[in-house]
Amino acid sequence: MAAKSKTNIQPLGDRVVVKAMEETETMRGGLIIPDTAKEKPQQGKIVAVGPGRFEKGDRVPMELKVGQTVLYGKYSGTEIKLDNQEVLIIKESDVLAIIG
Repeated sequence: MAAKSKTNIQPLGDRVVVKAMEETETMRGGLIIPDTAKEKPQQGKIVAVGPGRFEKGDRVPMELKVGQTVLYGKYSGTEIKLDNQEVLIIKESDVLAIIG
């Protein structure tokens, strides 16, 4: 279960806040991969969702919910630091799939 954030964040429109899942740091041969050489994770847990987008004057509700694990595009969104943790703010359309 994700730790509760001290800072309340409410994304606007059709955006979600995702906490990226940590990649394993050691490969099978025992080699340690430096942070600069690691690829960014493409999966994470949703920690906040916006109210949805407007379409023709009506609000379209979000399909995503807090707590879901999702896959998202490799270069999607904006990284920010929230309570000393890196999180990503992305559009709902950048989410490729829900896991589980």
